[in-house]
Amino acid sequence: MTRTIIDLHVLQSVPPSNLNRDDTGTPKTAVYGGVRRARVSSQAWKRATRKSFHDLLDPSELGVRTKRVAELLADRIHDLDASIEQGDAWNLAAETVQNATGSKIEVPKRRGSTVGEDEPAAAPESKYLMFLSARQLDGLAELAVEGRDDIKTFFKDKDNKARAKQIANACHSVDIALFGRMVADGADINVDAATQVAHALSVHQVENESDYYTAIDDHKEREDDDLGAGMIGTVDFNSATLYRYAALDVDQLRGNLGKGLRDDEPVTEPVRRAVEAFVQGFITSMPTGKVNTFGNHTLPDAVVVKIRSSRPISFVGAFEEPCRKGQDSGGYVQEAAARLARYAPEIETAYGVAEDAQTWVLSVGKSTERLSKLGTQVSLPELVNAVGEEVASRQDAQQ
Repeated sequence: MTRTIIDLHVLQSVPPSNLNRDDTGTPKTAVYGGVRRARVSSQAWKRATRKSFHDLLDPSELGVRTKRVAELLADRIHDLDASIEQGDAWNLAAETVQNATGSKIEVPKRRGSTVGEDEPAAAPESKYLMFLSARQLDGLAELAVEGRDDIKTFFKDKDNKARAKQIANACHSVDIALFGRMVADGADINVDAATQVAHALSVHQVENESDYYTAIDDHKEREDDDLGAGMIGTVDFNSATLYRYAALDVDQLRGNLGKGLRDDEPVTEPVRRAVEAFVQGFITSMPTGKVNTFGNHTLPDAVVVKIRSSRPISFVGAFEEPCRKGQDSGGYVQEAAARLARYAPEIETAYGVAEDAQTWVLSVGKSTERLSKLGTQVSLPELVNAVGEEVASRQDAQQ
């Protein structure tokens, strides 16, 4: 069966930074090819990509991941019927979400036990993050208002409970469709992710460094005041040229999205919008760890995008032997681009998939010019549009 798989390969140079730190505050690392590499976890870059969607898509096509789902749903309930008191709206929301997902929605003990007599009661929460789309929340709010007279009795009716589950398992948002959803107490409404994002790795060996800093007290009353710093501290960092990779299964994405948001648009249009948002969001996003400290606002030096009909293929093997910068090598970006330009056709030819892929290349400067032989040279807007058009064409052909 022919599939539609999008592979994204990104080379990005990042100056001193701490994009993604571990529990000790140190930048994450991993051993690959026998040496220590800088690492940015897939979770960090997926969240950065998902946050970028707020600038690329309509809010109605997005979801919210939160423990405070009862508060979120209660706001929608109150919008539908302003006469419903806050506490009642919370109870309606909690009961509705519980029946839709199987997850218990209760007031956290740490908050419920500390509320004073004159303070408002705490809102109930789920025990773990709940990911629901805007349209799912709207549907559940309408259902809750319908059963407002006696919500527990309302959901004892099997048909009403089934309706709640059906609402929670339909009209998935773009971010849910792309990145999936796991509901521990309701596996029947889990969503398999259409996207796989690899941990970003530096193409070379990395040693973490530490910056010692001081802050001076601006207000010194007397000349004989202590001349020392107001505070001292350290922050760990590294700098790296990263290889980033992601794969998107367009057919899984289409199945997750289901029917489009608007009845008058082609079925393939929501898929196209989701693909374009992911391609642009993944390429241009950046995790925000310690960004105020380091201001590491870079964009990729090179991007290679391939659409395949077989299976995803990562080119991380090009960097299993770490890049080594010589005096005249031009830096890690130049060597990494040369490695990628050589490795990609070699592995595709070896496995007989060289003719399977359609390829676009976005490259910046002379350091990455060797990549131009891999595919059509494009700018970012041209790349996003070209991938979107090709996906829509393939989806139309499958109908």
